[in-house]
Amino acid sequence: MNEIHGSMEELNEPGLYEFRLKGHVDARWINWFEALSLTRENDGTTLLTVQVVDQSALHGLLRKVRDLGLPLVSVIQVEREKASES
Repeated sequence: MNEIHGSMEELNEPGLYEFRLKGHVDARWINWFEALSLTRENDGTTLLTVQVVDQSALHGLLRKVRDLGLPLVSVIQVEREKASES
């Protein structure tokens, strides 16, 4: 059986996430996604860095990606230490 680590409080804490999308997304979408940054990578993907207030907001962003028909390559939570180094 799977174990769940962490607490419900951790799920509702703000976090920094990186969304990698297939294709180059136009910069005008940065405001719609409420992204901190939008980077078009040389490999043909777009990296959106987004501050997410809780799990509900994360699911809302995933719905936006789905509704636009954008192929989602990955979503990762950036560790707080790594984010502060940038």
